[in-house]
Amino acid sequence: MARKKKEAQAATQEWLTTYSDMVTLMLCFFAIMFNPDESSSAQMQEIAASMRTGGLGALAGGRTLSAGRSADLGNTIMALPSMERGRSLGTALRRAVSLFTPEINSSKVRITHDERGLVITLVSDAFFRPASAQINIEATRDILLRLATFLASPDLVDSDGRPRKIRLEGHTDNEAVDPAGPWESNWELSAARSINILHYLADIGLDERRFQAAGFADTVPLARNDTPEGRAANRRVDVIVLDEGHL
Repeated sequence: MARKKKEAQAATQEWLTTYSDMVTLMLCFFAIMFNPDESSSAQMQEIAASMRTGGLGALAGGRTLSAGRSADLGNTIMALPSMERGRSLGTALRRAVSLFTPEINSSKVRITHDERGLVITLVSDAFFRPASAQINIEATRDILLRLATFLASPDLVDSDGRPRKIRLEGHTDNEAVDPAGPWESNWELSAARSINILHYLADIGLDERRFQAAGFADTVPLARNDTPEGRAANRRVDVIVLDEGHL
């Protein structure tokens, strides 16, 4: 009798094999369709965390919340204004990555996202000659035109429907400026670079009232300044599409 019961139990669980095969095929399909270039770093971290837990986060309860009384009234985490802003800039980040993929691959442009908002970094070695604030237009005109098109997008608005503010931050390495040159220090050089980018974008149609311009000299490095590669990474202009908390 016990043997028949075990055989019946084994037979009822045969469907699990087919089900697991179907789930595996679906996973393979979505893995093929997935484009990591269009995903934010936060999304990639969530995917990695899910894989580390074997995809059982929902069963373990570590990331799961049961719906309560507030959810019945429509008051959910995903309905919070901050989540709306995050989704909006997340979409903008994916569009920027797609728009500047060739320049990202050639290290002329860097796309990131931090507490300030969406950051599009223009590597100054491509945009400016050493110790100069004059834009290398011939080499970067197409990039700047695409940047202007992106910043003028009607989708790049805040929760009130107004165009988002844009901050231009100029940076340098820690090399001293030429005493015989036009810049008294790296402060003036970094500020002049961000201002010249502002003027170019305004000249081709963007509203200059949306912009803020600042120079940080060598005070906010991305890399160590003891190698040529590090100094090149630090010479940059950051174009920041500001989150609503950083106006």
